[in-house]
Amino acid sequence: MECNIVIPGQFLSDDAGKSGHGTYVKDGKVYSLLYGIMNAKNKMSVIPFSSKYIPSRKDFVVGTVINVTPSNWIFDIGSPYDGLLHVSEYPRRVDSDKMSGIMGISDSALLRVKDVSSSMKVELSMRERGLRALKTGRILEVSPAKVPRVIGHGGSMVSMLKKETNCEIFVGQNGRIWIDGTDGNMDRLAEAVEMIMEHSHSSGLTDRVCRFLRNVSDDDSENDENTQKGDFAEDEEDECKVHGDACRTVDALLDAEDE
Repeated sequence: MECNIVIPGQFLSDDAGKSGHGTYVKDGKVYSLLYGIMNAKNKMSVIPFSSKYIPSRKDFVVGTVINVTPSNWIFDIGSPYDGLLHVSEYPRRVDSDKMSGIMGISDSALLRVKDVSSSMKVELSMRERGLRALKTGRILEVSPAKVPRVIGHGGSMVSMLKKETNCEIFVGQNGRIWIDGTDGNMDRLAEAVEMIMEHSHSSGLTDRVCRFLRNVSDDDSENDENTQKGDFAEDEEDECKVHGDACRTVDALLDAEDE
């Protein structure tokens, strides 16, 4: 895999078909959009050094309304680029004069990135199952780079968190996590997420967090270590697989909501 440090505007390729995440095309040529590491394994992509979230098409995100225009809700999505939700992408018909009553400034919502243009115009949508304005719960914020650890291999971590705390969880790829449950359960879940952030580079993390939520000490769990590892075995994920697991995990949570 070829990896080089690149800067915004740096020429990467003459082949526009190789443009990937973190790049843009101008006059048929590919340029870097970000300061980061270029990955030229398949397509040209740039992984940013900054932990700021860079939107990609089909990402699930949690956004907060920062402005309402006659045809768009404008969302802060924890990125250098705002997200635009056109009124036609709301789940039902809404008259322009009613938009602020449905979602006003500081209201939050579960959204999906519909498209991202070469100039980083980010279009959002709520026209999918489970996506909606938020009326209850809390929003936690983590580094977008550590979202894969909250999700876990094949969704193992987020599934365990949901089961052990009896909370609803929606993990946005922009580093925002919506949780909903009783105050006590949300407190426990917030502590668990903080633990994941603090020990994100540790092996066996899902098992460790599970023991924390069950109030089992490390000493008490030694005799049951093999069983626990069998329940929550973890592998290291590469970047592409993590991205796929994230989408599949959120899809599963949305499907479960409808059952």
